[in-house]
Amino acid sequence: MNLKENTRRWLPRVRKMALSLPMALLAAMVLVGINETGHMRSQDAVEQMALGQTTRADVNTLLQSMLDAETGQRGYLLTGNESYLEPYDKAISTVQTNMDRLRNQFLSSPDDMQEFAQLSQQISRKLAEMELSLRLRRKGNEDAWKFILNTDVGKEHMEGIRKHAMALIDRSDKRVQAGREQIEQSLTLSRIGIATVTAIGLLAFYMYLRQAHAVLVVNQREQVLLERERDRLEGLVRERTATLSELANHLQQVREEERGHLARELHDELGALLTAAKLDVARLKSKIDAAAPDIAERLKHLTETLNSGIALKRRIIEDLRPSSLSNLGLTAALEILAREYGDRAGIEVDTSLETVDLPDASQLTVYRMVQEALTNVGKYANAKKVLISVHAHPTHVAVDVRDDGLGFEPSAVRPASHGLAGMRHRVEAAGGRLTITSRPGNGTILSAVLPIPRSPVVRV
Repeated sequence: MNLKENTRRWLPRVRKMALSLPMALLAAMVLVGINETGHMRSQDAVEQMALGQTTRADVNTLLQSMLDAETGQRGYLLTGNESYLEPYDKAISTVQTNMDRLRNQFLSSPDDMQEFAQLSQQISRKLAEMELSLRLRRKGNEDAWKFILNTDVGKEHMEGIRKHAMALIDRSDKRVQAGREQIEQSLTLSRIGIATVTAIGLLAFYMYLRQAHAVLVVNQREQVLLERERDRLEGLVRERTATLSELANHLQQVREEERGHLARELHDELGALLTAAKLDVARLKSKIDAAAPDIAERLKHLTETLNSGIALKRRIIEDLRPSSLSNLGLTAALEILAREYGDRAGIEVDTSLETVDLPDASQLTVYRMVQEALTNVGKYANAKKVLISVHAHPTHVAVDVRDDGLGFEPSAVRPASHGLAGMRHRVEAAGGRLTITSRPGNGTILSAVLPIPRSPVVRV
């Protein structure tokens, strides 16, 4: 089963179980709504309770002020002492303040306002009755104020005040009780809502766990399929890479063999022809009159041409298959290569070479790498000095080619630069590693590290 079929199979199941998020959102919205409703209802209830408590306190204060005013008034009437009028005046001012406060509290309630109006009327009558008695007492009309004092008018007024005040207090108590009941209802609603939301949340969590488990199973299956596909692709890449590397190595080996074959053909056939031609020119010199200037000049030119051809043949053969490498070893071959390149290119080439123990194939790799590096220096670097170094280490050989040329940015090298790619492939095919260090204006360092094969252990 491939990845698409597996996903197509499990996707409907995941969609069916994808209700946990909407349920969780719904539960959260319900919980928020219940909390907000309970909060507003509780806030209204608290305001009603506070208003009822304030009303009750103000009405009680009003009754106490009326009693204080009546006490002060009766004390003055009976004794004529002006000191009794001080609590009377203070109580009267307090009565007015409480009346104004109660009036503001009852503006939003018509029923309370009607009851308050009757209370206010009774208080006004009582205050008028007390003020009349005081005025008659101050004028010395003893019979009049005593008559008023002995009648039941003042008692009736106070009973009316108490009646309407108690009615207002009852209303405020009912308001407080209603607020308490409203708070209890809000708390009950909140408990029911929280229990419901908790149940919904548990159900949503259960569904989420099922969904997460299903998604986990799908992910595991996909992961297994992806790992199998990745392993297959990696195996295919390794197989193709190994095939291409083997093919490249084979082509490299074939090219070196062709070079060697061509070098031998040039050395044997062309060398024999050029040598024979040079011998024929020597015989002709002995048989032809060389006194004639034009004949001597022609023979000299022919001899020089043959010598140039022999030198060109030797240089081509050395480029194709360096005989110095096979006959003299890597160190001598690199010294000859550096000297001939320096003479030909007009560049100062220094060497720091140590004798190394490498297989013939690795020695040829080092030689070709240095040869290609010098070719690149001549083409692109515009350098004045080159240093070739070969150093032996216990486990590897380090080869460096440094120049003081223009340099370049290694990351900007085009993929079509087959020279560097060929060098890297040669070194890696020999089990080594090639690195290029360069910056514009600071020259280039071409470094290769090749392993030294271990000698087989001979057991006795």
